[in-house]
Amino acid sequence: MAAYDVLGNIAIVKFKRGTNLKEKNKFALHFLKSHGNVRTVLEKTGRFKGRLRTLTTKYVAGEKTKEALYRENGCEFRLNVDTCYFSPRLSTERKEIASMTRKNEGVLVMFGGVAPFAIVIAKHAKPKRIVSVEIGKECNVYAKENIKRNRVHVELIQGDVRKKIPAIKEKFDRIVMARPNLKDSFLDIAFPKINKNGIIHYYGFYEEKKIHEMKDLIEREAKKAGKKIKIGKVKKAGDIGPYKYRYRADVKVLN
Repeated sequence: MAAYDVLGNIAIVKFKRGTNLKEKNKFALHFLKSHGNVRTVLEKTGRFKGRLRTLTTKYVAGEKTKEALYRENGCEFRLNVDTCYFSPRLSTERKEIASMTRKNEGVLVMFGGVAPFAIVIAKHAKPKRIVSVEIGKECNVYAKENIKRNRVHVELIQGDVRKKIPAIKEKFDRIVMARPNLKDSFLDIAFPKINKNGIIHYYGFYEEKKIHEMKDLIEREAKKAGKKIKIGKVKKAGDIGPYKYRYRADVKVLN
């Protein structure tokens, strides 16, 4: 009848078209009874949209709240599910990138949200410096709380990556580009900030048969920036629609 994601105490349900209110309430009440940790059921009524990737949900049953407390990879995150983008389906991605991060690296996270990538990396690796940049003001408020909650050191910068990142003087050994599904690749601001032999984790959204388009894009942007690169692993990092996936490309910058 429905697909759903669970963010700690909140379940976000996408009902099939035509499901009436009685059926939704019945499903929600049964869900609350069978999932003891879930106290609120919300209906997903719209897609993630805009630069802030905001979501629209509607209350169905349980406690009337849209604030979630979610745990993964030994970390805790508080957020408002409508105003702050967060995907529990990226939990494995966050842990994998943390496992690749070497001691004393400088790490930049673009589109940092409530700081899940930055916090998981800080918790499980030993970076020398980690910076998270996020445009959303409310997301940054939650990010500050989450950093304190997890007792890690992460530098937060609130603002547009296009304006804030060029102003950062230092370069980084690793850049995480968990970008929104927008036409802008933002690679033109990432390449100037990566050290020699550094790694950029670039996320793109493509149909499987068009994955070559992501590689071509990365190579074009690297050439414009005067960078020699080697595209290593390209992997699926979750589906976002029928036959369309989020992919991650690990790009080593050689100069």
